[in-house]
Amino acid sequence: MKRYPRFDEYTVLILRILLAYVFYSIARVLFFVYNSSLIKVGGVFDFVKLCYHGLVFDTTTILYVNSLFILVSIFPAVVNRKKGYQKVLFYIYFITNLLAYSTNFIDFIYYRYTFSRSTRASLDTLENESNKLLLFFDFLKNYWHVFLLFFVLAYLWIWMYKKIKITHHIERPGIAYFFFSIVSFLLITTLCIGGIRGDFKKSTRPINILDASRYTKNSGQADVVLNTPFAIIRTWNTNTFKKVNLVSKAQVDSLLMPIKQYKNNPSTKPNIVIFIIESFAREYNGAFNKGTKIPNYEGYTPFVDSLAQHSLIFTNAYANGWKSIHGVSSVVAGIPSFQDAFTSSPYPKQKIESLVSTLKREGYDTSFFHGAPNGSMGFLGFGNILGYDHYYGKTEYNNDADFDGVWGIWDEPFFQYFNKTLSQKKQPFMATLFSVSSHEPYKVPAKYEGKFPKGKVNINECIGYTDYAFKRFFAAAKKQSWYKNTIFVLVADHGNTIAYDEYKKEFNKNTVPILFFSPDEKYVGVNNDWAQQIDIYPTLLDMIGYQKPFRSWGRSLINEKQVPPFVIKYGSNVYQFMSGEYICTFDGKKAIGFYAKDDKAMEHNLISKRNAAMDLVELRCKAFVQDYMERIVDKRLTTVK
Repeated sequence: MKRYPRFDEYTVLILRILLAYVFYSIARVLFFVYNSSLIKVGGVFDFVKLCYHGLVFDTTTILYVNSLFILVSIFPAVVNRKKGYQKVLFYIYFITNLLAYSTNFIDFIYYRYTFSRSTRASLDTLENESNKLLLFFDFLKNYWHVFLLFFVLAYLWIWMYKKIKITHHIERPGIAYFFFSIVSFLLITTLCIGGIRGDFKKSTRPINILDASRYTKNSGQADVVLNTPFAIIRTWNTNTFKKVNLVSKAQVDSLLMPIKQYKNNPSTKPNIVIFIIESFAREYNGAFNKGTKIPNYEGYTPFVDSLAQHSLIFTNAYANGWKSIHGVSSVVAGIPSFQDAFTSSPYPKQKIESLVSTLKREGYDTSFFHGAPNGSMGFLGFGNILGYDHYYGKTEYNNDADFDGVWGIWDEPFFQYFNKTLSQKKQPFMATLFSVSSHEPYKVPAKYEGKFPKGKVNINECIGYTDYAFKRFFAAAKKQSWYKNTIFVLVADHGNTIAYDEYKKEFNKNTVPILFFSPDEKYVGVNNDWAQQIDIYPTLLDMIGYQKPFRSWGRSLINEKQVPPFVIKYGSNVYQFMSGEYICTFDGKKAIGFYAKDDKAMEHNLISKRNAAMDLVELRCKAFVQDYMERIVDKRLTTVK
C-alpha cells in the first residue's frame, strides 16, 4: 500500500487537534462550576450557547499553541510515520498544550479575586514576588483539588492521544506524494492562519478579548466564552497605552479638569497616615453596609465600625484597579489601571506628581511600609519612582519570629512597628502602610485562633484579625505626641472573596471602604455619592490647604463643585464610567451600554433610550480615557517642569 495521498496522517492530526477542543471544553465547564456564583447565566441553554461561541476563541488558542506541532506533522518528509518521529511529535504536543492548558486552572481560583481572565499583566505581578516557591506550595496545599483535576485530565488526555496511532509503511513515496503533500501543506497552513486570527469573514484584525462580549447578555459572561491562554496570548505584546482622539482639548479641560487647584482651606501641615489594607473589601465593613439591606448581613470590623462614627466615610466607593499595585498607584499617585496596569506598562519610569512629590515640596518626610519581603508586589520599585524617602519592609522589621510563613509579618506586630517608627520621626510626615494578613491562605496567628468569627467566606476571620490590629495600633498611637495633628485614611486595595449576592453584581464588584479620620473630628459624616481611590490624593491636598496647581484625574471629596462625583474602572473587558443617574460601559471608542445607577446587575441596557444625560456621561468617559492615555504616553504626569 502506498503512502500517497496521506489521508490517514491528516485524519490522525485532526483527531489529535480535536482532543484539545474536548479538554478545553471541559476546562470551560469547570471554570464555570468554580465561579458560578459570580457569573450570571440564564440556564443550561444559555450556558451551552456561551460554550459554542467559546469554540472560536478555543480555535485561536489551540492553533496558536499547536502551530509547531501541526507544522511538523504535515511537513512533507519521508520519516513522518516512523516511531521516533511520532515520539518527537508526542513531546511537542504535550509540552506546549499542557503548559497553556494549565493556565485555565489558575483562574478556577484566581478569578474570584480579579473577576476577569488572567492576562500578561497577571504574570508581570508575579514577577515582583521573591517568595514564588513558597506561594506555589501554599497554593498547592489549599487548592489541591485544582491540581488533582489538572493531572487527572492530563493523564486522560495522554491516554486518549496514544490511542490514535499511525501505521508505519516502508514504501518509498513518489512525485505524486510530494505534490499532494505540498499542496496540502499550503492549504492547511492558510486555514490555520485564518483560525488563529479567529474570523475569516472580518479579517481586518484578529479577534481579541473584547470580541467575547459580542455573544453575551452581560459582560461577566464574556469570561465563560474566553479561555485563559487566549487572554494571555492576546495581551502578551500588546501595548494598550495608545493615544486616542475622542473629544477636543477644551472638552477635556472643562469636563475633567486634569489640572486642579484648590483654595478652600488655609494652609496647614498635619501628618498624613494612609492605610491601604489588603483585600479589605467594602462588603466586610459593617459601617459601610447600613443602607444595603442585605438579608442576614454580618460585618467583621467592630473597631473600624466604631472609628467610622467619628470619621467621614464614603459608602459608594470603588477601587480603580484589580491588584495590589493598582491600589498603590491609584491612592498615592491618582493613576488608575484599566486593561493593563500602568505599573506594568512601558511608561511608569517618568516624573509622576503624587502625594509623595507634593508633600515633599512642603517639607514632609515620606515613608512606605509593607511587611512582606522587600520588593514584593513591586512596591519598592514604584515607591522609588514616586520618590519616597524611606521604605520599611520585612528586612527592616528584622524579626522572622513574626513572619506568617507565606506573605510577611503579621499585621498586629507590624502595625505596632509602624507606630514606633512614626513616633521617632520629625513632623510633618506622610506615611503609607500596606497591610499583609487579610490575604490568602487566610490564616491568623495561632494565639488568636477562635478569637474572630469564621464568617461566611474564607477571608472573614482574617478581616477580623486585621481590624483587631487596627484597634491595637490606635490604642498605642493615641499616646504619641503626633497623633492629634494627623489625618488618617483607610482604604482597601481591592475586593476579595464575595459572600453576598449584592456584591456579586457586575457593578458592585471591587468596592472598597474609604474613610478619613482626624482626632479633632473636623470631617465627620456619611457620604453616599460616587467615590474612588483616585479621589484620595486631591482630597488630602484640599484638606491641608495645598494651594498650588497639581495634576489629578480624581476630585476632592469635600469641596469639589466643578467636577461632579464619578467613578471610572475597568471590568469584564470594558471601561465602566459611573456618574449621576447612569453607568456607561465603554469599549474604548464608543458607549456600548447604559444602565441605571441602581441596576448593578446589568439587567436592563438602556442604550436604545439614550438621552442628554447619558450622552454627557459618555462624553466625560471619553475625556478621561483620552487625557489618561495622552498624559501617560507623552510623559506629562506632573505640572512641575
